[in-house]
Amino acid sequence: MQTRSQQPLLFAATDHGVAVFERRDRRWVQIHGGLDRHHVTSVATDGHDVLAGTRDGAYRSTDLGASWWPAGEGLIERHVRWVALRASAERRTPTDATSEAMPGAFIGTEPAAIYVAEDVQQGWRRCDEVPELRDRLGWYLPYSPEAGCVRGLAFHGDRGYAAVEQGGLLRSDDGGKHWQLVAGSDGVPRTPTDPTMIHPDVHSVVVHPSSPDRVIAPTGGGLYVSADGGAHWRRLTDRYCRAVWVDADDADHMVLGPAAGVARDGRIEQSHDGGKTWQPAMDECDAPWPHRMVERFYEIGDELMAVLSDGELITAPLSTLRWHVVLPAVQDVNAIATLGI
Repeated sequence: MQTRSQQPLLFAATDHGVAVFERRDRRWVQIHGGLDRHHVTSVATDGHDVLAGTRDGAYRSTDLGASWWPAGEGLIERHVRWVALRASAERRTPTDATSEAMPGAFIGTEPAAIYVAEDVQQGWRRCDEVPELRDRLGWYLPYSPEAGCVRGLAFHGDRGYAAVEQGGLLRSDDGGKHWQLVAGSDGVPRTPTDPTMIHPDVHSVVVHPSSPDRVIAPTGGGLYVSADGGAHWRRLTDRYCRAVWVDADDADHMVLGPAAGVARDGRIEQSHDGGKTWQPAMDECDAPWPHRMVERFYEIGDELMAVLSDGELITAPLSTLRWHVVLPAVQDVNAIATLGI
């Protein structure tokens, strides 16, 4: 039986397990951990389950991370790069006996594949159209012998998007059951000559709450935005980036983690005009970081958290974006998830 906390929780996926923290008087206090000696790449929660991805499959917790159980049945590609869970309220309820339930759990892997499950306990189904695209178009990774990876998933109702590193951007229109390339991504891992096409080195993806058609993607060739569900793209900056945060109330307000290259001369900037201009959003005495960059942004209440490429976790009030280190004793953070915030 799940033990529910009365306080907000934070789950940190690290190179050596999952650490679970409880919020007490604006401090994060570790209450337990698990999956010791596992390289945990990602973590997600829907308020009932906690799902963790590792380099050798997935694990599930139903007691807020106090204990973990293998949850990798059906996975052919075992190196999990990203996990996502949709709350039960977001899933469409079948209207009749012939209708199929919407998947509630998703895994992106290396080499690139997407797995879905209605219930994690019942195992995973691979969306075979993704590895077919992977093999036919020659997806790859410059740092690994594997054929690309799915390293980000975002949903808005029945619409889903998946970021493929050295492959492009995928789209689902049936709640994640089936996937295809967006019209503005040909899936060929080369620099596009058409300025309305997205760069194929897609690192993450955000879909704005205002519309399933407004999608933003940081890539190895810059930050891209589409207003028509990925059919046409506009590049807002040509700088290498992996992480962007977009204000749910104002799509023109964005926070970006650009860099000169992979974990090189990283910094944090923000725009209030839809990416036309960018201003520094960190102490200029600290910028740029010579050997690190932002990997992911997370909105946590009235704060923004950032996972850095060296595994450090920093946070700042959204009102000021004055950054400081949080959880300094926790090393090698790869991703976080929160509950109750």
